[in-house]
Amino acid sequence: MNLTGEIAIVTGGSSGLGYATTKMLSKRGVRVAVFDLARPNDLDDIELSHFCECDVASENSVYKSLQSVVNTLGKPRLLVNCAGIAVGKRVIAGDTIHDLNLFEKVIRVNLTGTFNVIRLVVNEMRQLNVSGDSGSRGLIINTTSIAAFEGQIGQAAYSASKGGVSALTLPLAREFSQFGIRVVGIAPGLVRTPMLESMPIKAQRRLEEEIPFPRRFGRPSEFAGLVGHIIDNELLNGEIIRLDGAVRLAPR
Repeated sequence: MNLTGEIAIVTGGSSGLGYATTKMLSKRGVRVAVFDLARPNDLDDIELSHFCECDVASENSVYKSLQSVVNTLGKPRLLVNCAGIAVGKRVIAGDTIHDLNLFEKVIRVNLTGTFNVIRLVVNEMRQLNVSGDSGSRGLIINTTSIAAFEGQIGQAAYSASKGGVSALTLPLAREFSQFGIRVVGIAPGLVRTPMLESMPIKAQRRLEEEIPFPRRFGRPSEFAGLVGHIIDNELLNGEIIRLDGAVRLAPR
């Protein structure tokens, strides 16, 4: 799937996995539009075609951002969903009960936000002309997490949200096959992002020691590299790909 000169939308593209993906795509000659709450800090590293201040969980915000992209650049052939938030909180912590609004916020951003962007983008993407011998019109890559499968204590909200994103993959891939649009999920393990680096150093070292090989945290560039491979390999569809160095986190 050749995306040179084509248009991509990356949600959460201003930092972490999304920023690395934006950087990789721009180097491949893709015109990238970032949907995020803030602009990328270092625009010297990327050739950003378009930025939209966007709340992925808001129908109106995503609709306006998408129309801005379509009117300025054209219809997107690639969507990479990286926007998300993480919360570490036990359901019962002493006399405190997990706040329901906090749970719903994580679900709203990570799961509802992912679905919200997909449904609006696909409506534009399906109108594109086919590209290549396979009759492809586009590709959607969603970011889930190994927490969808091996959630830790305190990750009830986050794991539930990422489990939902994982479960979206196959039914959407089946439905969108009629349009020639693939859907693939990436489940990163322990990747050195601002989210992970916000943890105490002691906790980071303990987690790093649990990774079989290579015994280090993943790099955002490795996530971006997998995005690039999924673009190139059209047989990848309806699948969740773990990117985790074989780690299988034990309950804590």
